[in-house]
Amino acid sequence: MRIYLDVCCLFRPFDEDRTQDRICRESDAISAIVRLCNEEGWKMLASEMIDFEMAGATNIRTAKRIGEFFPFTTERVMLTVDADSRAAFFQQNGVDVMDSYHLALAEAGKADVFLTTDDRLLRKAKRLGLRCRTENPETWLEEVLRNG
Repeated sequence: MRIYLDVCCLFRPFDEDRTQDRICRESDAISAIVRLCNEEGWKMLASEMIDFEMAGATNIRTAKRIGEFFPFTTERVMLTVDADSRAAFFQQNGVDVMDSYHLALAEAGKADVFLTTDDRLLRKAKRLGLRCRTENPETWLEEVLRNG
């Protein structure tokens, strides 16, 4: 299993607003996915765009904690001409610049699933026919656990 987590997923377990049920459920799902990556040997993909966004994080302490929480990334996806072209396609179809590169790099890394907590991005990615499955981490994890 090859998994690409959108940056919003990386930040979710560290979200301080634990009053919303959805945030708690998604945080728990992402933590479980991280644990399963370790236990099941799933590959967590990293990319230049994840690094770029993390470098620009305003909360340096949280960014450092995220780096410690996700230490076992097993494969790094680099930006290529093909990925750049695919990102341009996504942008032409209404996806913002940063998100377009995450989608393109997930495809370039041959991710089985691109996980995001961003509902708008999720809808756009599904409409555009991403070459890998796109899901909310909670929804995806429930299905994986149900289907064994």
